[in-house]
Amino acid sequence: MLCDSCQERDAVVHLTRIVDNAVTQLHLCEKCAAAKGVETTLSVPQHPLGEILQAVQQGGASAGEDSTSCRFCGATARDFRASGRLGCPHCYDAMERSLRELLRRLHGSSRHVGNRYEPPAAHLLEKSDSVHDLRDRLRRAVDAEQFELAAELRDRIRVIE
Repeated sequence: MLCDSCQERDAVVHLTRIVDNAVTQLHLCEKCAAAKGVETTLSVPQHPLGEILQAVQQGGASAGEDSTSCRFCGATARDFRASGRLGCPHCYDAMERSLRELLRRLHGSSRHVGNRYEPPAAHLLEKSDSVHDLRDRLRRAVDAEQFELAAELRDRIRVIE
């Protein structure tokens, strides 16, 4: 089967789209699939973040920063700029200098000055978990027709809430 896009190469990627109950099939070769952004075994995914990173760091990266690599996964700063993805959590430590410089260029500062996530208080989490557990037990008691236990659980939920 030939590629629906170029009509030259064999189709190796077969896409099925369903829009408003209308089914359309698209058969693409490796090259046309990569051009449309479909990730294949031979293509490297194109990410808009990679393009932004390249634009920001264009001419700003020194040869030493390009050769910086993660000792755990082997990813380099050049790989990060090309894909927009770090290889593993250890990459943050290995490429800290270049990442801080990138953040400074993108945001004007490498320090966070905005709102910070504060997790809910522990007693609220415990209350939420216990109410959830009690409701689950209440549902199971009603299903098993254990109405005395269900009434007790219902009362305990009302006290907590």
